[in-house]
Amino acid sequence: MISRMYIRKAVAGDVSRIAEIYVFNNRMNFFPIFKDESFSFGELQVVPLADQYFKKDEILNGIYVYDDGLIRGFVQMDQREICKLYVDTFFQSAGIGKALIEYAVNVLHGEYLWALEKNARAISFYQRQGFCLTGAKKFEEGTTEYLVKLENRAAFGV
Repeated sequence: MISRMYIRKAVAGDVSRIAEIYVFNNRMNFFPIFKDESFSFGELQVVPLADQYFKKDEILNGIYVYDDGLIRGFVQMDQREICKLYVDTFFQSAGIGKALIEYAVNVLHGEYLWALEKNARAISFYQRQGFCLTGAKKFEEGTTEYLVKLENRAAFGV
């Protein structure tokens, strides 16, 4: 049974698993869009990412993991923004992402997020969870791809 009781604040010992989930999701979802082999399979590696990014205290403080004995996904917050939400590819479509987004909204007061415009699967997921496209767009840093902004309708009384 999927439950948000399994969601907890990340600790230092979770960093390698968080990085692993991030790297493999990035390769599965973004490589087909960006087609950048040198980034996806060269620069983007679990150990350096864990060491350089996820071990920073200010980053780790905003990360919550779904852990039922195995970390299956995580959400990263920056105040009211949901910055990242990833579920291990082997456990997707099992309600873990739904539990994480509900936790981000109901417990952490997440109000909005940005999603890659070409990531239709993610946008559809967020819309099913009560988020709506705002029409706002911006470029993904260092690319020619757009990010689109989605807001939680409940947070804005819609």
